[in-house]
Amino acid sequence: MFSYRHAFHAGNHADVLKHTVLIATLDHLLEKEAALTVVDTHAGAGLYRLDGDYAGTSGEAADGILRLLSDKKDPATPAPTAKSATKKVASEAEAPLADAIARYLSVVQDFNPKGGARVYPGSPFIVQHLLRDHDKLKLFELHPTDARTLDANIAQLEAGRQIAVLREDGFGSATKFLPPPSRRALVLMDPSYEMKTDYGRVLDFMAEALKRFATGTYAVWYPIIPRPEAHDLPRRLKTMATKAGKPWLHATLTVKSSKITKDAASGETHRPGLPASGMFLINPPYTLKPLLAAALPQLVQRLGQDRNAAFSLDSDG
Repeated sequence: MFSYRHAFHAGNHADVLKHTVLIATLDHLLEKEAALTVVDTHAGAGLYRLDGDYAGTSGEAADGILRLLSDKKDPATPAPTAKSATKKVASEAEAPLADAIARYLSVVQDFNPKGGARVYPGSPFIVQHLLRDHDKLKLFELHPTDARTLDANIAQLEAGRQIAVLREDGFGSATKFLPPPSRRALVLMDPSYEMKTDYGRVLDFMAEALKRFATGTYAVWYPIIPRPEAHDLPRRLKTMATKAGKPWLHATLTVKSSKITKDAASGETHRPGLPASGMFLINPPYTLKPLLAAALPQLVQRLGQDRNAAFSLDSDG
């Protein structure tokens, strides 16, 4: 149950998508003066060293945030794509960096004042970095090691009562903060999906959350892998939002093929790792879709690893 550690995956292409969407969403919500409560149901350790043992073992950041930072100065040759929406990708190599990507990189660089990206901020630190003094942050983490690390990392912020760290099951406990006193909230759900029951628990949580607080903004990250539950999740979230009469937005980023291959010479089987991920939002900011429409083609161009690199962007309107 507790084998998953996000430290191995920090700064990968899925984090790039998730945090680009998260920052763009927060920027809009924080334009209003009224207090905002952010709930992170699966907070992880909060802060990661990309030059440490965990991230160094997987090397996933090299094809995520590190490639983006490198391409910011010297864009790579565009990756081929199977989607017609990315046919203009070659000309986009010379285009200015999309606002949402530039904003994401600026936040990451705030944690690396000497340049590069030795430190990668997880969702808790990104959110806290952007929140104002009168906003609140509720963090849930059950993994014993990550929970201890999260406690220690958050303590360094000396944020007082602005941040609450709870060693509880976010699936079962996070709805207790809904609705918040200000009636303004963003809930981020990004479990590991290590157990296939996580997909059903996301849906159960969302159903309960919408009953308690129908006007909250909800953001769900999920992996796109060869598993029926992964493909059913966005469809069922769309159905749920539509029945509730709530707007929704669905964005995906694919960087490579999901096919398992076998080396003819050695006979070794090659598993591609995570090829794609998605973000599904209910009650998204109206500003988010145009920002992602500009950003996603550039993410395909910069992070794509083969001809299967592509994106999708859909909403209720």
